[in-house]
Amino acid sequence: MGVRPAGPLSGRTVVVTRAEHQASALTDQLVALGAEVLAVPVIAVAEPVDGGAALREAVGRLEGGDWLVVTSANGVERVVEAAHAVGADLSSVSLAAVGPGTRDAFHGHGLDVALVPDRFVAEGLLAAFPSPPDHGPRRVVLAQADGARPVLREGLVGAGWEVEAVDAYRTVHPPVPADLVARASGADAITFTSASTVRGFVAAAGLGALPPVVVTIGRVTSEQARASGVEVTREADPHSIPGLVAAVVSSLDVP
Repeated sequence: MGVRPAGPLSGRTVVVTRAEHQASALTDQLVALGAEVLAVPVIAVAEPVDGGAALREAVGRLEGGDWLVVTSANGVERVVEAAHAVGADLSSVSLAAVGPGTRDAFHGHGLDVALVPDRFVAEGLLAAFPSPPDHGPRRVVLAQADGARPVLREGLVGAGWEVEAVDAYRTVHPPVPADLVARASGADAITFTSASTVRGFVAAAGLGALPPVVVTIGRVTSEQARASGVEVTREADPHSIPGLVAAVVSSLDVP
């Protein structure tokens, strides 16, 4: 077993609640700063209830000049799978990503992104989105999680775009073993990267299992935390994985 690197988080244990397949970037950055990371995945990604049929149909009808808006890296993977299934060419449409993680997921498939907002939330993307043209394509396909907030769809429709919102995936909450719950309660800090991770942890472990320091990735996650009875120590700024890691360091009062 390798020696844990020295760093500002040496001797600290941080809980990561992301889905297992998404946790590596956050985990790697925390470990590089000396933290011991306790993985407690409280969400998992599943097919939408229609098995992805609506997403495949919407992607298959994309044409040059249309916009495809995706709000998470999970959504990118599902959109790319749908495009392959129906033989669609995503390079012919304008791609918009809610933040750098989503943009990087597109780049991982060799796809350029036309728009990433300065604020990595739906409201930021809406504020940065162009007005529809007077003539020509006005269609936007919006690929989101099942149950996503309606703010982006409603805002784009209000701006004059023809929006087709489709479920790209569902977020589900797997059970958490009792030993992980006990270990989480003894950690120094916990990170939440989405509203669904907050809901999943509280449902699986309860408020009593929360470590003393709670760090969220952004406003929407913080709002869900407070609505669930969770006291937020610090919110990441910027709303990104590096911002979240910096907030953990600051919250634990380490230099």
